[in-house]
Amino acid sequence: MLNIETFTLGPLATNAYLVTNEESKGIVIDPGVEPAALLERIASIEIEAIVLTHAHFDHIGGVEAVRKLKQCPVYVHAAEASWLTDPKRNGSLLWPEIGEPIQCAPAEFELRHGQQLTLLDKPFTVYHTPGHSPGSVSLLHENTLFSGDVLFMMSVGRTDLPGGSTQELYSSIHEQLFKLDAATDVYPGHGPATTIGYEQEHNPYV
Repeated sequence: MLNIETFTLGPLATNAYLVTNEESKGIVIDPGVEPAALLERIASIEIEAIVLTHAHFDHIGGVEAVRKLKQCPVYVHAAEASWLTDPKRNGSLLWPEIGEPIQCAPAEFELRHGQQLTLLDKPFTVYHTPGHSPGSVSLLHENTLFSGDVLFMMSVGRTDLPGGSTQELYSSIHEQLFKLDAATDVYPGHGPATTIGYEQEHNPYV
């Protein structure tokens, strides 16, 4: 049984997730900017990995702080591996009013579609779900999905940023996410949790 804690971080209210097991080991998904609350929470927890659903600045702003504190590896899709080191690509140069340019060290591991990760001694499946960004991924464990900025409660990710594609986004949702069990819980990159079934019935965008 995994426990999920949500930390809403930074000016864009980005959801970072701390997922822990019975032994109080954890992984961090999308450590965003201004991660103080997250860092305080994980101070005494062994963190196995940082997993990024994508490499936009509001999802990677806390990567180096978590990495330095916990000495853990970072996973990101290959299509956005270079974004971690490039403030222009990760978008942090586009909105200087929000914060400083963000530049991280390269990720230790690259994600690919269909990959089976063993984290916290549990299986996680990687789905490449582009559209919001070319390297967006969704991470599934049993009936729990971390969808990044692909699917939100009653909304979907924006596609007007570099590398975005409305056609790819809708394909990712309909051909991959909506084929999951309707009871699957969805933990998105922004906003409240939802379920696949609820979005199939009520999401006005899809």
